[in-house]
Amino acid sequence: MTGSVIVTGGASGLGAAIVSAVREAGGTPYVLDLKPPAEDVPYVAVDLSDTRAAERATEQLIEQAGTITGVVTAAGMDIPAPLSGISGADWERIVAINLFGTAAVVRAALPALKRSHGSIVTVASTLGIKAVGDATAYCASKFGVVGFTRALAAELSGEVNVTLLIPGGMKTAFFDTRDDKYKPGPDAPLNDPANTARAVMFALSQPPGCSVREMIVCSEVESSYP
Repeated sequence: MTGSVIVTGGASGLGAAIVSAVREAGGTPYVLDLKPPAEDVPYVAVDLSDTRAAERATEQLIEQAGTITGVVTAAGMDIPAPLSGISGADWERIVAINLFGTAAVVRAALPALKRSHGSIVTVASTLGIKAVGDATAYCASKFGVVGFTRALAAELSGEVNVTLLIPGGMKTAFFDTRDDKYKPGPDAPLNDPANTARAVMFALSQPPGCSVREMIVCSEVESSYP
């Protein structure tokens, strides 16, 4: 089922691709993001690093929707740097958005998702199962999303479908603000986010009681996996 789906980070990148895919499937996406989405969909502005604000924004969208059948936590950020070269505030913000924000939105949505026997898709990364240098915060947060989601799937078994998505690099603006040494090369084998969004829709479309537990979705020649 598709229905009404909350998408964090729905204003850009993978989140925006998921918003488009939900609409194409006849569902209604509800977006949580700092900036408004390009598509005219219900939206609440929120800084997902503020977990209490993330909870309130989630509850606001659920009240607006009446019911929800899915949550996709596509919001994420990174600032590549050695541990000694990144401020404590930036390091903690990466973890707060990627991990704590994910948990906060899911936690706030759980009562509604249990009522609808809906679906959760969390977005980790290939760097949630393979660590690299100059990415301690990003790896810590995405490894955390992996553990959080696996524990959540066990906890919600029989009540809510839970899927862990592990995507490889995608052709989005995610890399645009990085120093050149941290940007993919012009010929890097990055995946189209629309392809990854289709995989998310497959997970969301499963009936109650049939859960796609984990998916690794990446370019066929992805350099960060395996």
